[in-house]
This record gives sequence, C-alpha cells and structure tokens, in this order.
Amino acid sequence: MDRLQRSAFDYFVDFANPRTGLIADTSLPGAPSSIAATGFGLSCYPIGVERSWISRTQAAERTVTLLRFLAESNQSRDKDATGYKGLYYHFLDMETGKRTWRCELSLIDSALLLAGVLTAAAYFAEENPVENEIRSLAAMLYARANWAWALDEADALSLGWKPRSGFLPYRWEGYSEAIILYVLALASPSYPVPAESYKAFTGKFDWMMAGEQPYLYAGPLFIHLFSHGWIDFRGICDEAIAEKDSDYFENTRRAIAVQREYAIKNPGGFTGYGPDLWGLTACDGPERSRKLLDGRRQQFAGYAARGAPFGPDDGTVAPWASLACIAFEPRLAMSAVRHILCTYPNVLTDGRFLGSFNPSIRGETEEGWLNDRSVGLDQGILVMMIENSRSGLIWELMRHTPVIRRGLKRAGFSGGWL
Repeated sequence: MDRLQRSAFDYFVDFANPRTGLIADTSLPGAPSSIAATGFGLSCYPIGVERSWISRTQAAERTVTLLRFLAESNQSRDKDATGYKGLYYHFLDMETGKRTWRCELSLIDSALLLAGVLTAAAYFAEENPVENEIRSLAAMLYARANWAWALDEADALSLGWKPRSGFLPYRWEGYSEAIILYVLALASPSYPVPAESYKAFTGKFDWMMAGEQPYLYAGPLFIHLFSHGWIDFRGICDEAIAEKDSDYFENTRRAIAVQREYAIKNPGGFTGYGPDLWGLTACDGPERSRKLLDGRRQQFAGYAARGAPFGPDDGTVAPWASLACIAFEPRLAMSAVRHILCTYPNVLTDGRFLGSFNPSIRGETEEGWLNDRSVGLDQGILVMMIENSRSGLIWELMRHTPVIRRGLKRAGFSGGWL
C-alpha cells in the first residue's frame, strides 16, 4: 500500500512545472496541464507531508507557487487566457498557462481545482508568511469564481463555455461527479447559485436496482469516486438520497457490486474479467477495429467513458480503479489489486499504474494492449482514497472547512458529522 500510494504521489512531484506549479494531464512528453489534475495535486501535497514523502516547507512552496500563478494569470475573454470569470480552461500550457487545444472553460474541472485550493488552505494553517499567503490566496481564488454567471439564466449549471461560441449546450443534470461542483457553487461568498440549482441536478437522477437495493446509476466508476475524494458522505443525506434510505457512500458500494457482478457475468466474453478484474471507467483504449484473442473482431474507439452494466465495454480495464475503491470495499479492493499485479505486472511503470490495458487483444505480454501513459486524475484519486481509507486525512480537513459545510447544508444535506 505504501509503495503504490507513494508512486502515485510522486506523479505530482515528477510532472509539476516548477515555475507555474501546474500539473501535467498525463506522463507523455509535451502534455498540457489539466486543471483538475492540478487540483488533485494540491490535495495530495498534504498527504505527502503526513507520510514524510515531502517536507512541509517544500509542499507549502509548491502550493504557494501555483496559487500565485493562478492569482496573476490572465482572466479575460481572450481566447488564449488562463480563464474567465474566476473559472479556468480545461487544459493549459504548462509553461505559460495559456489555453490549449481550443478547450472549454470547464465548470467541473474548475471545481476540482478549487477543491484542491481549499484543501491546501485547510491544511496549511500555521502562522508564518508562506502559509498565511496560501490561505489568503485561496480565499481570493475561491471568492472570484462566478458560478452564478455559469447558470446562463437557467437552473442547472452549464458544462462549460468557449470564448467564440459561448455556453455549451449541456448542463450538469443527473447523477455525476458534480456534487462537489454544486457544493462549492452553493457556498460561494460572492456568486452563489440558488438551492434550486441543486434540485435541478438531483431532479434528473436515474435509479435502478442493484440486487434488491436501489442504486443511483452512473456507468463509469470514476463518477462514484471523485466527489468522495474530498467529502465524507457516510451518514449524511440530501433529500434525493434519503428517499431511498441510503447515502452516497453506500451508493458507491453498490456501484462497486454492480461492476464486480458485471465482470463475473462477463456478457461480452472478454479475457480476464472476473471477481478480481473489474474497473470500467473513462480511460484511453485501443483504436480502430481489431481482432481479439478468441478470433472475434471488436470495434474500438480510443478514449471512452466505459462503464457497467450498460457499457460501453470493449474489454479495456483501468488497473488503478479497484484500488481507488479501498475506502468503500477494502477486502475486495486488495484482492483485486493483488490479482492484477500478479497476473498483469506490466500495468506498473516506475511503480505507478498506467491508465488502462486490454488483455483481450493479442500482445507481447499478458496485458495485451497497454496504455502508454499514466494520468494525473487517476493518480490523484488513488492517493486521496487510499489516504482516506488509512487515516481519513482529507475527509477530516474538509469536515472542518466552512465552505464545505455551508455548501452541503445549502444543498439540503443533514445528519451524521454535519
């Protein structure tokens, strides 16, 4: 556990720009920064301090470097800006912070970034110049995010915005990783969204049955993990989940059960699937049509939001995903990771999980098709969920953060630690 968590943590040391503090989207040379991965990095630095993988001084310097850069970066309608209205473009140039790939100003990725900013402010609470500056910059960065603008005169938040075409034609409605987004938007001291926005989000929830229990459906596993990196949902409920006599933590446990049951049944007949090989989520995969080991021809689409039980599924598995579930199902997670590392050892590079593999395709090793990169988002949620399982560090920090408490209460959460 130490080895795998440490290797994942080192991603945020190895792939951070020393001048800007931005974190690379993937381990590939020349990859741009992902602002979401950068938010995960900010949340992982305190874990590194507590585990003695980095000194408090080093972690604080990395953090303040990034926050200064964000505070001073170009916030305008310029197509090459870092952001606009206090929100940020999905991908940024690692050196300059300029928008890359004509990407969108992303609401969810901005939320994941600012969740990391708030984590840093909660952890670096000592009275000294650097940590005082971290807290001051964090408060400013969070306060200037204009969530209300992103409603675009509707109830639910827009997915994003582009400088030439305006808001994207989709909204954050229905169960997704966006609970953390709404919590931050509801709690804003400057530009809060109304409680009706959260009701618009939950009003489109899609329920199904996991055995004899109701289960809030979302196919890709990451959806059931990301908000949990920061928020301990055990025993706290909003109106939507309380009606089903559950909570979001328990819902993720049911999602894991659905994933395992799907892998055991293996309706697609893919190689390796079983009780210890599961983890369908958004990830890179093979491209174009290829022949499988059993002679069948399978169509592949590269990157896809793979999921269970309704797919899409082409035999591509994320090897890190089961271990990221350790806070929910420790025995199942450890059994799966032991099986994966024993059977498919090449899913690790430099001791770190690659993003995905597909053992149904003929290859030089048992892994079949193997991704050529590690992904910052994967490494971040892995570090955080392992730590939440081991010590509860991030959950404890966030439980005492006024922003999180205020946002949850405005969303209608009650009970438990809240």
